[in-house]
Amino acid sequence: MVRLIPEQPRFTTTSEQEVWRLLKDGLGPDDVLLANVRLTDRDKDYEADLIVLMPDIGIVVLEVKGGSVWHDESGWWQTRRGKDDRIDPVEQVRTCKYAVRDYVARDPRWQRRNHVAWGHAVVTPYSEFAADAEAPDCPRWSLHDRGDQPDLIDRLVTNAKLSWQGKLPPTYDEVDLIVETLAGRLQTSYDVNADSEDRAAEAERLTQEQATLLKVTRLLHRVEVRGGAGSGKTVLALQQARELTRGHSGERKAQRVALICYSIGLAEYLKRQVAGWPRNHRPAFVGTFHEYGKQWGAPEGDRQDSAFWEETLPDLMGDLAGALTDNLKYDAVIVDEAQDFADSWWRPVLKSLRDEDESGLYVYSDENQRIFARFGRPPVQLIPLVLDHNLRNTRQIHDCFGPLAPSRMYASGGDGPDVRFVPSVADDALSIADDEVDSLIEAGWKPQNICLLTTGHRHPEQGAQTERHGHVGYWRSFWDGDDVFYGHVLGSKGLERRAVVLCLNETGQRDRARERLYVGMSRATDMLVVVGDPDVIRRVGGDQVAKSLGIV
Repeated sequence: MVRLIPEQPRFTTTSEQEVWRLLKDGLGPDDVLLANVRLTDRDKDYEADLIVLMPDIGIVVLEVKGGSVWHDESGWWQTRRGKDDRIDPVEQVRTCKYAVRDYVARDPRWQRRNHVAWGHAVVTPYSEFAADAEAPDCPRWSLHDRGDQPDLIDRLVTNAKLSWQGKLPPTYDEVDLIVETLAGRLQTSYDVNADSEDRAAEAERLTQEQATLLKVTRLLHRVEVRGGAGSGKTVLALQQARELTRGHSGERKAQRVALICYSIGLAEYLKRQVAGWPRNHRPAFVGTFHEYGKQWGAPEGDRQDSAFWEETLPDLMGDLAGALTDNLKYDAVIVDEAQDFADSWWRPVLKSLRDEDESGLYVYSDENQRIFARFGRPPVQLIPLVLDHNLRNTRQIHDCFGPLAPSRMYASGGDGPDVRFVPSVADDALSIADDEVDSLIEAGWKPQNICLLTTGHRHPEQGAQTERHGHVGYWRSFWDGDDVFYGHVLGSKGLERRAVVLCLNETGQRDRARERLYVGMSRATDMLVVVGDPDVIRRVGGDQVAKSLGIV
């Protein structure tokens, strides 16, 4: 059977469809029949009704004219919907033929341009012409009327050969090259990153819509916004910092604002976002709790000395904050991921406010991401607001970690790839997770969109990057780098990557293992791969999480 391109074309006229069917049934298996070939150059748009490619015989571009078609001393005519219209099918098919021929010849794969013969023809399946009818630009052998339809294939062979005019018919390989050229060079494969971009844009739109919640809080100065993973808390915290800083003409004056959090990674993200704002929109301070104290003279500390961070530093910061002059204090403090703050940390926060009882305190928290042994709460009354829609994760990812959340969340992040679970014992999980990263790259995911997170020992590459860049430089590489990011669930709250391989390289016996699982699974916005022991998943996450991962 002839090769059809496309296999099932759509025609605007019955005449074109009937000629196509006749050729489909009569051409040979080495021939090619193209329909509705459209081409655009700088002069105009063209459309060839049909093109017949016959190896070692020739090429014929066809213009099909239905209805009543005739020719008199003034030219060509066609009756359509009861109206006589002037037409010029010969000029139409000739210019179309040259446009298609020249487009093919421009392809760099042709070693000799325009050495292949191209012919053209007019087909009138419902109108008849005399056997000797012809015009200077339309010999009878290039005009195929109603009476010629039974012999159309043979006539097109003759048509093609008489069009050689000193050139050569296409070879079998050249026919294939013509087909490939006319298909264009726009063919691409499915791109997982493009789908991810689309979902990210929709999530950003939904999150910005949610920012209208801040209008409700405009007259409130002590608020706690609670929301699960993917609810857009960090975006809201940023937006609130911006609005408080710039103020609102006639409603609220500009304020001196601090935006603080616990983790270095989240702090670096907040700084990057704020750096792109106009200067009068940027909060006076953005950074970690420790950096907040360093601006007043708080010392560095040993990262392994928990007593320093939990007791010594907060006490010292509280004294330093209490001694600040009014111009160095703040009208409002916004705390993101506030569940990471210990009780002792809130004293310096409140002391840094111009009015400890009345100045603004805005707290954003997710109790289910409390993965450190701290159970602090601000010692002041806060008005709670709840975010109950997951805007950032796909429905498939949300359904997997949703059972771990303390309250019901509604998936609004759209559909994506299924979550994949790869069973492994803890000792082998790291190497298997590395293999899964390679598989994601082979599937088309860009390395900079991939993150490998561990729950137990850190990945060797994380240690190497931290040693190479320092802690701050390591976290900056989360955005600046163009490679896979290797991290740990303890430092990843508030951050996300489109594709995450979660490596459960521990037995799940540590404190707050359930919260670690929740944080790790929720870091992926589009693609999640979980590597670990099925028994650990069931023991830590419960039957619902195990079932969602396909563990029976």
